[in-house]
Amino acid sequence: MGSKYTKRYTEEFKRDAIALVDSSGKTVTAVARELGISSESLRGWYRRAKGDRGEGAPGELSSAEREELKRLRRENREQQQTIEILKKATAFFVKENDR
Repeated sequence: MGSKYTKRYTEEFKRDAIALVDSSGKTVTAVARELGISSESLRGWYRRAKGDRGEGAPGELSSAEREELKRLRRENREQQQTIEILKKATAFFVKENDR
């Protein structure tokens, strides 16, 4: 089982690690081993960078698209909550007018 502490890497470190994979001709696993990081982390960073450059798998979202999707989902959730509150308020005022 993994550590309970998650190690955070700077964006600069991630960019450098990705560039090292691109320029060295080594596998992601080999570069990760040299840098002392998880190969799965580096593989994820590399996959995301390829997607941002338009080299990802068909249908894969870029980071900007992922962020926009996250923002739109949050906005949608907030609007759904507002609609539910307005429905309840409408029902309350209809009952009050009937009295």
